[in-house]
Amino acid sequence: MNVILTKKTISDKCTQDISLSLEENEPKNRIPSQCDTEDLILSRKMMDDTMKMARDDVSKELFTLVELLSMPEFSTVKPEAMSSNCKSDGIKQQCFQNSKEKEVMVMPPLVSADKASNNSCKETILSASAPVSVAEEMDSGKDEATMFSPATRSSLVNESPLCAVLSFRSRFFLSLSSSSLNPTPLCLPEDTSALLQFNNTLFIDESAHDLCAYPKTKSWNESTNCCKWEGVTCNKVTGQVISLDLSCSMLTGSLSPNTSLFRLQGLKRLDLSFNNFSGSIPSGFSQLVSLTYLKFSGCSFSGSVPLDISLLSKLISLDLSTKDLKFDRQSFDMLTRNLSKLENLVLDLVNMSDVVPTSFMNLPSSLKQLGLKFCNLKGKFPTEIFQFRYLESVDLSLNSLTGYLPSSNWSSHLKYIDLNDNQFRGSIPASIGNLTKITFLDLSNNEFQGQLPSALFSLKQLTDLVLSNNSLEGFLPTHVRGFQDLKFLCLNNNLLTGAIPSWPFTLPSLEELDLSGNRLSGPINQIQKPNSVQKVDLGYNEIHGEIPSSFFDLVNLTELDLSSNNFNGVINSAMFSKLENLLTLDLSSNSFSGVIKLDVLSKLKRLMKLNLSNNTLLSWSTDGGSNTTFQELDTLYFYSCNVRQFPNFLRSAKKLSLLDLSNNSIQGSIFKWESEGWEQLIVLNLSYNSLTGLEHFPGKNLKFLDLRSNQLRNLPLTPLPPSLQGFWITNNNLTGKIPPSICNLTSLDVLDMSRNYLGGVIPACLGNFSHEILNINLQMNKFRGKIPDFCVDDNALMNLALNDNQLEGILPRSLSNCTSLKFLNLANNKLSDTFPHWLGVLPDLQVLILRFNNFQGPLSISSDTKPSFSSLQIADLCHNKFTGLLPTTFFQNLDALKHAIRKHKSMFQEAWENLGLYQHLALDYYGQISVTVMTKRSDIELEYKRLLPIFSGIDFASNKFYGKIPDVIGELHAIHMLNLSHNNFIGHIPPSLGNLMELESLDLSSNKLSGRIPSQLTNLTFLAVLNFSDNNLVGPIPQGNQFDTFENDSYHGNLGVCGFPLTKQCGEPKPPPSKFKEDEGSPTSFLWKLVMMGYGCGAVLGLSTGYIVFTTGRPRWFVRMVERDWKPNVTRWWFELKLREECTIATIQLARKRMFSGFVYSASGFKIGFKVSFEDNLHCLFKLIISVSAFVN
Repeated sequence: MNVILTKKTISDKCTQDISLSLEENEPKNRIPSQCDTEDLILSRKMMDDTMKMARDDVSKELFTLVELLSMPEFSTVKPEAMSSNCKSDGIKQQCFQNSKEKEVMVMPPLVSADKASNNSCKETILSASAPVSVAEEMDSGKDEATMFSPATRSSLVNESPLCAVLSFRSRFFLSLSSSSLNPTPLCLPEDTSALLQFNNTLFIDESAHDLCAYPKTKSWNESTNCCKWEGVTCNKVTGQVISLDLSCSMLTGSLSPNTSLFRLQGLKRLDLSFNNFSGSIPSGFSQLVSLTYLKFSGCSFSGSVPLDISLLSKLISLDLSTKDLKFDRQSFDMLTRNLSKLENLVLDLVNMSDVVPTSFMNLPSSLKQLGLKFCNLKGKFPTEIFQFRYLESVDLSLNSLTGYLPSSNWSSHLKYIDLNDNQFRGSIPASIGNLTKITFLDLSNNEFQGQLPSALFSLKQLTDLVLSNNSLEGFLPTHVRGFQDLKFLCLNNNLLTGAIPSWPFTLPSLEELDLSGNRLSGPINQIQKPNSVQKVDLGYNEIHGEIPSSFFDLVNLTELDLSSNNFNGVINSAMFSKLENLLTLDLSSNSFSGVIKLDVLSKLKRLMKLNLSNNTLLSWSTDGGSNTTFQELDTLYFYSCNVRQFPNFLRSAKKLSLLDLSNNSIQGSIFKWESEGWEQLIVLNLSYNSLTGLEHFPGKNLKFLDLRSNQLRNLPLTPLPPSLQGFWITNNNLTGKIPPSICNLTSLDVLDMSRNYLGGVIPACLGNFSHEILNINLQMNKFRGKIPDFCVDDNALMNLALNDNQLEGILPRSLSNCTSLKFLNLANNKLSDTFPHWLGVLPDLQVLILRFNNFQGPLSISSDTKPSFSSLQIADLCHNKFTGLLPTTFFQNLDALKHAIRKHKSMFQEAWENLGLYQHLALDYYGQISVTVMTKRSDIELEYKRLLPIFSGIDFASNKFYGKIPDVIGELHAIHMLNLSHNNFIGHIPPSLGNLMELESLDLSSNKLSGRIPSQLTNLTFLAVLNFSDNNLVGPIPQGNQFDTFENDSYHGNLGVCGFPLTKQCGEPKPPPSKFKEDEGSPTSFLWKLVMMGYGCGAVLGLSTGYIVFTTGRPRWFVRMVERDWKPNVTRWWFELKLREECTIATIQLARKRMFSGFVYSASGFKIGFKVSFEDNLHCLFKLIISVSAFVN
């Protein structure tokens, strides 16, 4: 409802109504469309003058009353009723009928109350006509929050709607009359001086573009009364400044500790929010002893919150929401003890990492609002906060808090709860159904589990229900009683089962429905009364059957995602034409059949994203010929669609930014028409086709080009687009040399030309052509010569893979300048050098692979390199010619291997969640690294893949190291694999190895070790592989834990050992000493077991090309590893497998669909591995080396 304050004539053709919204408490300025620009400028000035008079002279009580009048008791006032009652009251006023949008009352000129006839409203009007104005009432010393006593409020509420409105009208206009008789008092000289001095220390930033930006202080002038300045409110009696609102005033500068602001001793309200201040909040605010309201949100202050903020004992509302502020524990503890009247506390974005969550228990029971979004909080949040008697709103989102929801005694006033992205756990209690006033509930991205409580679906006031990314189970109810106002229903990525009921599609206010990523099944029933929902996402479920015809009556749909389900049946293109508001349509990875008529879909003029991929029974036609146009199409996925040539309708798709035609049968070259016109194309994926040539490149502004796994024989004859940031051309038949023109791509982030037949010398420019380059992958080609200098100039190179070539010479010392380098793989070349100790200066180097080269000499460590290799997690030096003792210093510096890493989210989850628009390219782009450990034995070639930093290991096998194994290795508590086999180590096995609690594989075979096997090794409860063969060990084999699972060949060639599992019992005569053979570099017969567990010499590392996440059934030892690494921290078990080159983006989509499906496993000797089969014509092999064989259901 709007109360029109005044109607002004601007010009002959232009009038304006200046009104006050009873719903929004904000002035509205209605101007007819015929008003020209000059009229609008004059209108703005008139509105400002009118509203300034209202604010200055009537002060805040007007808005308090407006808020009161917006209560439900008053919302029923109808103009019709006003008209009839006005006549009976004998009060002269104008009454208008409803406007099209809102009910509007035009307030009359004020009349004396004694003119009213005797009626039920008379007393109310007389009461409102008292000779004291509202402004005087506030100036008498009352706070704005207490301007009306409970009795007064109650009397207003108990009045009829008409009387309450008339009372408000009379009180309002009496105030105007009173203020006209009593002019605005003069501002106190000392306050004027203080304000001017404060303003002189700041500047107005004319470039500020905030929506609310308005330079209030620009009109301040010492020649005028400061009580009339914008943003300033004075006491009407004393002239003392009591409120200063400079929010959104475009101010910049800093506040000093002696700022004149502190001289405003009568100040009760201070709002400096949404300005651009620099520096810290000065100390001295404790001088403002009357302050009840303080707001600094979004004003760019930095540093620690001063202690004296916590001394403002009269504060009712405090908002410091600024990202660069920090609250230390002492200041916050003092705040909770001193601010006993606090009702609103908002500290969003403030760094509170030092604050202990239990301190929130000391907040006053009067608290109504608690805002702690993104405050770096961690620890257990007290459940009792949700039970504070007056609490209405709590926002704890984007922290790392743990805790539980209360089982009972919730605050009955709660309206808003946001716990998104924390670690709250347990079940959602049924008592949450008692929150009858709740309008917003977001519990997403937590660890809630158990049944979805049915009580949730009876909350009648809810507008937003978001429970995404938890582990909630159960069924959706078949009917609901509430949800009449529900706008957003998001239950995606849970474990919900059963059928999808029809009620979500009939809720009258629903705008967005997201049930994706569950286990929902069954067909979708017909919808009786389709609603106006705009976004529907049912993807990644198990829904089958046809799309019901009534589904197409949801004519307001803008986004529809039915991807990765089991929908079938014939697609009726004509039905989709009814959804003319569609912006996004995704039907990918289903079993639809029939013919999609693209000329019909092209009638969806607003369509921007279309995905029909991976429907193998679906084809399309373009009966409209050249008339088939998709003028607004921005994103098109047509992978795995049996496409044999570029569709003609693409000619008209001029706005395409992403085109994915991967895993089709497109042959030959790209024609000229196919390379022109797509000037907005950013991402082009043509991987897994049969292209043989690239004479032309589509798009002049390409950033990501994926040509993997085609049949390209020559590098492109046409220069690559200079805008290119990612270029993948791996696994083709390329021959020849890399052209120097590749170095013209100065924006390139990722260059992958691996798995080809390229030869010659690597261009010298390649090491320094782009300051932005992150990943260079040239592995598995035929390059020869020396490695060029990398990082002569500063760059961002993170991953460099040159393995499996024919490179010679020494390593370029310029590699020590690659300060961002994390991954370096030079394996399987002909390099001859000493150990590159100078790489130890690289602070982020995590992986160093030098295996199968001709490195020689001792493992020396430079004395001036401190720390050295501190981030290293994988060191693979096997099959070289290193000699000498293992230096203790080397292992002492391996800080990353000394502390096991535990995360709330595994990197698997994070990697998957980070897949955005370019999900088929993203993991390459972001430079994730996988580890493949591979060994061959006859017909066995198996792989075990894990993602850093979860995998770590040292492999020094097949060298010529000698001496004792250093005890200091026992300090590497985070190591998973240790292989020192095929060397010349002597002495005892260090008992300190029993401290390596993360160790899963230990290989000390083919050395000259003697003595007993330390009993401390039985502490290694995750040890899956053990190889002590071909040494000179003696004595009994330790028993217990993992040692009970190892077989005879773990101890082969040690004739002096006895006990289980050997048949030789301890106490029998000692055998003759064993004879050692020189290391010939050949693995023993035991190494095939290492292969199955994923270990042994020969870690093959490469840049990842894609990942996939599965829930799996596992054998006993692997379950223990999962429980150790992930189960304490995540609610589901995840595992990461790297896609083989044969696996396409279609397979990624299908596999993600099954990410919540379990594996069925069975043992079958040692013929093991994972095989994942998705469709009859799509097979993608994944290999994980454990003792089971598993297939996806």
